[in-house]
Amino acid sequence: MSDVPFQMTGGRVRRDGRDVLAGVDLRVAAGDVVALLGPNGAGKSTLVKALLGLLPLSAGRTEIYGTPPARFRDWRRVGYVPQRLPMGGGVPATVREVVASGRIARRSRWRPSPVGDRAADRAAVDRALAAVGLADRARDSAHLLSGGQQQRVLIARALAGDPDAFVLDEPTAGVDAASQADLAATLRGLVSGGRTVVLVAHELGPLEPLITRVVRLDHGRIAAEETA
Repeated sequence: MSDVPFQMTGGRVRRDGRDVLAGVDLRVAAGDVVALLGPNGAGKSTLVKALLGLLPLSAGRTEIYGTPPARFRDWRRVGYVPQRLPMGGGVPATVREVVASGRIARRSRWRPSPVGDRAADRAAVDRALAAVGLADRARDSAHLLSGGQQQRVLIARALAGDPDAFVLDEPTAGVDAASQADLAATLRGLVSGGRTVVLVAHELGPLEPLITRVVRLDHGRIAAEETA
């Protein structure tokens, strides 16, 4: 298995008869903090979803730690933060339940979790909630929170899994300035610990000092790359 978290070669995604991604080459090395910038419709979110195998490529290849997404199994190494909280059926989940779901990839499907593992899960969830400033909302229904608070829940869910690489799709969208500063502080700690980060953004704001490389997209192509 490769130690390169993400690599796309000639990535192409077609939707409604047009190329949303058009021959993208992107390599994200361990420890990189890469920002994907560009106007609406540039293909930023499509790119991260294709990197993770959430959208199929019509041409090209993408790998996660050297393995095509369809064959990749070590998902505990990757934390994904989508743009919005998925709407599920049934009983609404609490904030803590959503964050705790980030620990699932670390468990064995073949045996119950030992007591020590369950304690570690609880501690990881507590740390993640504290990191995003939602410890006092743990029992609230996640779907009743504001958009910015829901984004912080999703970030906490990714943090709880303690992955090696994070993929964040517009993590500051709808998040106030104070929460953006808190997110920057949280990411600073992750980056100093050697974690890899790929994030989609319109503006970097307080995240800018953390960025090692900016990739600018336009019309589904990489228009420019800048090393910080």
